[in-house]
Amino acid sequence: MPRGAAAVKAVDVKQRRVKAGGVKLAVRERGPRTAPTVVLVHGYPDTAAVWEPIADLLAEDFHVVSYDVRGAGGSSRPRRTRAYAMENLAADLRAVVDAVSPGRPVHLAGHDWGSVQGWGAVTGDLVEGRVASFTSISGPCIEHFGQWVRDRLRRPTPRHVLELAGQFARSWYLVFGAVPGVPQLVWRLGGARLFPIAIERMEGIEGWHADTFQKDALDGMKLYRANAVRFLRPGSMATTRVPVQVIAPTRDAFVSPHQSKDVGRYVDRLWRREIPAGHWGAVRKDPATVAAWIAEFARHIEGGAETNGLRRAQVPVQGEIVAAGE
Repeated sequence: MPRGAAAVKAVDVKQRRVKAGGVKLAVRERGPRTAPTVVLVHGYPDTAAVWEPIADLLAEDFHVVSYDVRGAGGSSRPRRTRAYAMENLAADLRAVVDAVSPGRPVHLAGHDWGSVQGWGAVTGDLVEGRVASFTSISGPCIEHFGQWVRDRLRRPTPRHVLELAGQFARSWYLVFGAVPGVPQLVWRLGGARLFPIAIERMEGIEGWHADTFQKDALDGMKLYRANAVRFLRPGSMATTRVPVQVIAPTRDAFVSPHQSKDVGRYVDRLWRREIPAGHWGAVRKDPATVAAWIAEFARHIEGGAETNGLRRAQVPVQGEIVAAGE
């Protein structure tokens, strides 16, 4: 696969709308419908457009589906905060999967909040039997992350203190988002214009945000408020038998790569890879690498041979799926 977004060959994109409860989701499809389906879920404050370079590469061999989550892009924007609770996001994913791949489980990949809600889906019941594999990029499971923090607070060794300090320095946006009215004011008073510029300069990328960025940023803040209480739940409440691949950017300014090293406690089969990239750079700066890893993982789960790369990335089984510290 070629390196860099500029080298990606454009492919035909079919657009449709999928109803999920009281919302309509803007869905994009690429590639042959007879091939295994890969569903790509974007994060905050993005739209499905953030996946375009990777989606075009994957469409050479897969049926690739991406969609604007509720509150973003061309999808519905519910007004009530509780409409953005994890259960509703999982129901949206289920509706999309059933519409685009009714007879075959899909391979799920999520970035940022797309990964967070992917974890919420595969550790719940709404997509049971409909997801064959899950690739997580820069978005931890909320319960796993909360458990990770609590375990390090209980055992404040020098290493744990350093890990916590690194993550807390990255989590300033959570405090920012928790103060009523402040994020809305900041986004409206220039934040929506300056933030993309800052990210592009910091990570060496460009063109990653959509024209609806300010609206997506404002409406997407409800994701944090609707799901914040889940940080208090034990990690043992969020386990899955779905094979998981974690791609951890080592230069991520928002999510520490250390927290994903504990994920083996909660999953039956785990592969973990690191990529020298920032938070958005993980999907925009070198799409060929990430597309190749998603494809390699999906093919293996479909029955293909285990490659040397996957063999090196596989994390040894840690026994029963339990919360850290139990």
